[in-house]
Amino acid sequence: MHFIFLFLLIFLLLFGPQYWARYTFKKHATPLARLQGTGGELARHLLDRFKMENVGVEKTQPGGDHYDPESRMVRLSPDNYDQKSLTAIAVAAHEVGHAIQHHIKDSKFALRTQLVIAAQLAQRLGAGVLLILPVVMLITRAPSSGLFMVIIGLLSMGSAALVHLITLPVELDASFGKAMPILKEGYISKEDETAVNSVLKAAAWTYVAASLASLLNIGRWIVLLRR
Repeated sequence: MHFIFLFLLIFLLLFGPQYWARYTFKKHATPLARLQGTGGELARHLLDRFKMENVGVEKTQPGGDHYDPESRMVRLSPDNYDQKSLTAIAVAAHEVGHAIQHHIKDSKFALRTQLVIAAQLAQRLGAGVLLILPVVMLITRAPSSGLFMVIIGLLSMGSAALVHLITLPVELDASFGKAMPILKEGYISKEDETAVNSVLKAAAWTYVAASLASLLNIGRWIVLLRR
């Protein structure tokens, strides 16, 4: 009984945020004629309004909405780019929120960008270490060297999970310090504020879901290495 409860708790922690975010996005993705423009049009308008003409807006793969500080590009999934829905405009405003953070040289956003780059390198290193681990152990025949490499690999891969968690304040600021105040200036009606608030909350917490997914990936490696 305790095992089943623990399993359900872990399952909810790992997959709950992902499914909640997807449900929230889908719930408010219905096109609404009363909205002034699509997500892509709103993103372009806000970038121009805040004097960021050098930042572009383009489509990306479904579920890949993000702001790329290196190429200075707001990328929106096809539905969010083309449709007039509360999800589309909320996600667009959230990603523009990140562009604003970059534009004003927000220190937390700058730190997050550096950490993401470092985590990506560390994650690739960790995956590489775990892949060559069997070969190293076969050559050296020293269990201690294998244990050392396992620790390095898992810590490197775990860095991605850590980065997602410690940068949550940056996401919350993009949603509620930037996007929501802007949208309440006349881009959405009073009756839509609750729904938009839910979408913005989901947009911020997708990074927590990504963090938990990274932890799940580490768990898979641990199970594999124990065989």
